[in-house]
Amino acid sequence: MKTELHYYDIYPKVFLCGKETTVTIKPLGFHAAFNDDEYTISVHPISEGSHGTYPDRPNYFKYTVKPNADGTLSFTHTYSGEQEHYIRVWDKNGNRKVQLSVYSLNEDMQGRYPFKGDLHMHTCRSDGREAPEIVCANYRKYGYDFFAITDHGRYYPSLDAIAAYKNVPIEFNIVPGEEIHLPGNDIHIVNFGGEFSVNALVEGTAQYNEGGKCICRRSINPDITPDTLTREQYEAEVNALIPTLNIPDGIEKFPYAACVWIFNQIKKGNGLGIFAHPYWISDMFQVPETFTDYMMETKPFDAYEVLGGENYFEQNGFQTVKYYEDVAKGRKYPIVGSTDSHSSVNNRNGLICSTIVFAPENERKSLVSSIKDFYSVAVDTISAEYRIVGDFRLVKYANFLINNYFPIHDDLCFEEGRAMKDYVCGVDGAEEILNTISGRMKKMREKYFSL
Repeated sequence: MKTELHYYDIYPKVFLCGKETTVTIKPLGFHAAFNDDEYTISVHPISEGSHGTYPDRPNYFKYTVKPNADGTLSFTHTYSGEQEHYIRVWDKNGNRKVQLSVYSLNEDMQGRYPFKGDLHMHTCRSDGREAPEIVCANYRKYGYDFFAITDHGRYYPSLDAIAAYKNVPIEFNIVPGEEIHLPGNDIHIVNFGGEFSVNALVEGTAQYNEGGKCICRRSINPDITPDTLTREQYEAEVNALIPTLNIPDGIEKFPYAACVWIFNQIKKGNGLGIFAHPYWISDMFQVPETFTDYMMETKPFDAYEVLGGENYFEQNGFQTVKYYEDVAKGRKYPIVGSTDSHSSVNNRNGLICSTIVFAPENERKSLVSSIKDFYSVAVDTISAEYRIVGDFRLVKYANFLINNYFPIHDDLCFEEGRAMKDYVCGVDGAEEILNTISGRMKKMREKYFSL
């Protein structure tokens, strides 16, 4: 976290442009106190260039303020455009005491808040290492707001994780999910937030064999959950799709039709169907490039996992370039980033990627619809020099948040995640801690976002 954020709080940090907004700066400790009788505050919208070089642009605004009774400084200003603004505080001798930042947004972002999460993750229920409820607690400690366990061929581990915390108030949103593996199709597809298991729709899958006969182990909405098919029935349905899809020569017909069938089932379950990591090198590229290109052209999926899984350039690097080339071709599709992690501790790839979703609520349906509406970016944290993929306007905003909001946010997440782990491990007092701290994330959003 930047030193100035240790010394000063500034709020709200984010608001709509074109509206008069009062911002307050609060010292965090007497070493940072405003002891002078009077200060100058200057506001600098960074997209307008330096005032010294471009003096005719609206890039410099000055206010004279006196400290409030509680030691804070407050000033009112109307912020122009969607951009970051530097707030500089000068003492009476003309010395700059601190520089902080705020951000103004266009009206379409009204009521949308940033939530950081992972949509693709594994536990010891498939080929991961830790129990579902432990993985959840660890990723809450790492600063995640929402999360889906998507074990290979299995939906029930995500339900187990949700059930583990059903009796305590937490602000970490555990979403049902699975990675889908059905016969005759090696394309990896993630079902994020679907209300029923697609794996469970076909006999013989891991979900079918391990999940149990109760529909409660494969659905959160029995009213819309289809009956299970035999493998022969499933293959017949996929084969019946093939002549309706006009699949060109050179594209494997059954696997592509199976992808379409799977994505259709995810849509029926109100989930987000994610086309995952085509440039993962399992032996060769996990998906042939011509197949990937046809998927991008036809877009049967809801979102593309542009980042996730591995730290070599071929995966995330190639997937990112593919995305931007498709944008240049006029192909537009939502994107996400996920770790595809198989361990939540001491794992080089455990914090490799994430998604920031700008949504009205940290709630399953709100997250799914916001991603579908293109309000998400993918964040590459392979190294300390992070990269953000997505629409430029959202990339700039996410960059501001990574530097000025999420470090503070992550401190609160750590405390809740630690108490979550203690709770599921039976540590005395953990439930009381979770009850005590419940609601703090909501209050923090209300403080920092005036939307």
